[in-house]
Amino acid sequence: MSSATAEARPEHRNLVGAFWRGFREFRRSRPFWGGLLAMIAGVPILYFPYAHLSLGGVTIAMSTTAGAGSLIIGVLLIILGLTAWFQPAVRIFAGVATTLLTLVSIPVSNLAGFGMALLPGLIGGGLMMAWAKLPEPAVAAGAGAAEGTTAESVATEQPAAAPVAEEPVAEPVAEAAPEPAAGGSVPAQQAAEPKEVR
Repeated sequence: MSSATAEARPEHRNLVGAFWRGFREFRRSRPFWGGLLAMIAGVPILYFPYAHLSLGGVTIAMSTTAGAGSLIIGVLLIILGLTAWFQPAVRIFAGVATTLLTLVSIPVSNLAGFGMALLPGLIGGGLMMAWAKLPEPAVAAGAGAAEGTTAESVATEQPAAAPVAEEPVAEPVAEAAPEPAAGGSVPAQQAAEPKEVR
């Protein structure tokens, strides 16, 4: 059987590569790392007030009267991280709210989850506020796009613009000399007149 008569096999799709390309596009089009750090900051704030830690056979319960506040702050941080992922238009609000909730969690929730939520929350809020979408690449117009040329090659192939003719600069107009008074010449003119030497 020759290659001309062989049936065309369906293209082998690399699922891992396709998933990674989709994830990379998702990650670049939104404040991904800021949202991830905000969600990471919410976990210790939620965990420690309700955890029962055992150290050497002694059970330590961290639950306080502020347990409800810790629950609300932790859930809100996770929701703000997801909001930054799926609604990038409200990233400024999400970043400011994440920073404020992280600071509020210091007195409310066991020193922001024993400090484990402090840095991720502050850095995540800052990253959400600072993120900006990359500008879209310019699309080549007309035939250049049909032939497969890129916008950069079209921009470099275009001839340089003709030099603009400079407008002539007007000569400064000399100020008119003041008219002499009825009785004689102007004092400045008298000083300027040369005296005859005899």
